[in-house]
Amino acid sequence: MNHYLNYGQEKVCFTLPKGWNLISSEDKPPISGVSDPIQEIKRALDHPIGSPEIEELARPGMEVVLLFDDLQRPTPVHLALPEILNRLNRAGIPDERISGVCAVGTHPIHTLEQLEKKTGKEFFSRLQGRISCHDPHASDNVIIGKTHRGTLVEVNRRVAFSDLIIGVGECMPHPVAGFGGGCKIVMPGVCSYRSVAEHHFTWMRHRNSKVNVMDGNSFYEEIVDAGTLSRLSFKLDFIINEKKEVIRAFAGDPVAEHREASRYAASLYLIPLPKMADVTIVSAFPLEVGVQATKALTMAGFCTRSGGGIIWAAPQKEASSIMPLVKEMASSDSAGDFHRRLIEGNIPDDLKSFGISYIMQVVYFKELAEKFDVVHVTEGLSPEQVKMMKFSYSPNIQEAINRVSEKMPQADVAVFPSGGNIIPEVRQTA
Repeated sequence: MNHYLNYGQEKVCFTLPKGWNLISSEDKPPISGVSDPIQEIKRALDHPIGSPEIEELARPGMEVVLLFDDLQRPTPVHLALPEILNRLNRAGIPDERISGVCAVGTHPIHTLEQLEKKTGKEFFSRLQGRISCHDPHASDNVIIGKTHRGTLVEVNRRVAFSDLIIGVGECMPHPVAGFGGGCKIVMPGVCSYRSVAEHHFTWMRHRNSKVNVMDGNSFYEEIVDAGTLSRLSFKLDFIINEKKEVIRAFAGDPVAEHREASRYAASLYLIPLPKMADVTIVSAFPLEVGVQATKALTMAGFCTRSGGGIIWAAPQKEASSIMPLVKEMASSDSAGDFHRRLIEGNIPDDLKSFGISYIMQVVYFKELAEKFDVVHVTEGLSPEQVKMMKFSYSPNIQEAINRVSEKMPQADVAVFPSGGNIIPEVRQTA
């Protein structure tokens, strides 16, 4: 029987060895966006979850700050922000008392041209001179407290001294925080570098720090603490497809609306498995560009038994963005050694210009190489570069399957044709 992976613009077919037992090959078809995203935004804002409407939260005389994510996210803030401005105006708050802050976290700081591209001409012109990009290294970031576990929370000055904070972002499956969105617009969005480093590096390898887990996930719970400390009052989160179309919007209390958005996202992307797989065959599609392609490999790691095999197919046609990761993978440090270096603040010079989430990938990939037999099917990286990552290279999927089957002639196998947008959930009881 033929099976397939989505790879680039084509379906690549392959067969499984006779001794391999298929436990899942479910594909997630593309999900269409709404026909009128502005009406979807208005619907969400008109029916907030766990919160009064923006018009009720706002009071004349307030200083309001609007937080929005950066260009690395497809969130249509250019559609949402003008609508939020209009609602604040109706509540008696003029544009002159509103500012916008791009919540880049530890990503590169945007130029004014990039901010205009992200926010759109209307918002940019209405808030001329009052739109800025968060700087995680700024000397005037303000310490506002500590989480209940003791993580220092130091935030953007405008956030610290505003009267009302409203955020706009995206809710999608997240390999560490459970789901993106919600209070992540604050942590890491507008926190200082040292706050983000302390939080991320401390909780990044906890067993509950993983996709589709929120209760008991300390990484997520610390983010909520930071959002509460910052007084984030209202959040608008989008669920967006691979074509950057709006599937649905959720608005309201940052925790309550995010819970609803996360449940909805899980209903779209969850794939149940009856047991851990011995071998997982996964495509990076539809998130095949740059670092996004690594998400599929991370997801495969959640449902493959220790010592098992993962066949990871990703074109890597824009491989330059992951080359610093590849080079660091070649070091002799174990995942644990490298993680301890990060905790101590000893970040390699070649990685200091990158965001903390990127640096974390080195630990995760070293761990994957230590825990699994990973075979990378790619055309964008050379066999030598794949070897630097401590993975095995294969020119095509069938050859990779044949190679792994020589080591594991009998295996339970999971196939994810579109592994970039899935949530694998093993439902086997202990």
